[in-house]
Amino acid sequence: MAQYAKKGYLDGQFRLFHLTDQETREIEYHYHDFDKITIFIKGQVTYVVEGRSYELKPYDIVLVKHNDLHRLTVDNRAPYERIIVYISPAFIEAYQTSDYDLSFCFQKAYEEGSNVLRIPSLEKSPLFHAINRLEQSFSDQGYAATLYRQLLFLEFMVHLNRGARRNRLEFLDTEKNGTKVSAILQYINENLPEDLSIDRLSEIFYISKYHMMRTFKQETGCTIGSYISQKRLLLARELILSGLPPAQSCYECGYRDYSTFSRAYKKRFGASPNAPIPEARSLVPAEPLD
Repeated sequence: MAQYAKKGYLDGQFRLFHLTDQETREIEYHYHDFDKITIFIKGQVTYVVEGRSYELKPYDIVLVKHNDLHRLTVDNRAPYERIIVYISPAFIEAYQTSDYDLSFCFQKAYEEGSNVLRIPSLEKSPLFHAINRLEQSFSDQGYAATLYRQLLFLEFMVHLNRGARRNRLEFLDTEKNGTKVSAILQYINENLPEDLSIDRLSEIFYISKYHMMRTFKQETGCTIGSYISQKRLLLARELILSGLPPAQSCYECGYRDYSTFSRAYKKRFGASPNAPIPEARSLVPAEPLD
């Protein structure tokens, strides 16, 4: 079974980075314990999130939720410039009230089946101007510069969520995946506790199982079996972190046998399901990872 790496150690609730580099590289599928926002400034980059592939344009906004499998390819024909923001789930939860919810953009992206937002008319967009102010703040070395950048990021998040709520942003369609693979991905993620055997999926989607397995691998970069196993283990870890007993988490995430689950969990995370899990929901890395 393919194993996907968790990248990064955890250090604080919130981190902002402004990066530029020029090297051809392909970062393999991995995931994080935290949410990530990438504001693409310039370059030639292909981003793949949960099997959906996007060719980015300047000022596209990429939203990656914690535990989302993703990878990217960078072409060295142009410098790759971006702003990356790492946000702990606990940080986002602190900005959820009856009056506002800064996680709405992530929820909307999930509903739209897209991880990339595009601003239709840049010069007229308050969001674009908020990005410009945030970008310029990285050259500010004055008093409380770090705090000032954090305030500008919150301004960006307010405009991002306003745009998502008012349908003033375009959620991009995937470049490569057919609707069948996208539907399979969505079904798997919404039905992890259920029977997700190859035969059952083939029956649900009226497609030959061999064609389905081949197409899924071509368009997502991983097999159906390894994808399902990875997502089930990540769900189990979330459930255990929330306080659910490991035995119950095993069945809630789709495993039918605790011994099989325990072996897979230990192989993936390096510890048994009963071992204490370091609290990671309030922390993000101190250095950029991808």
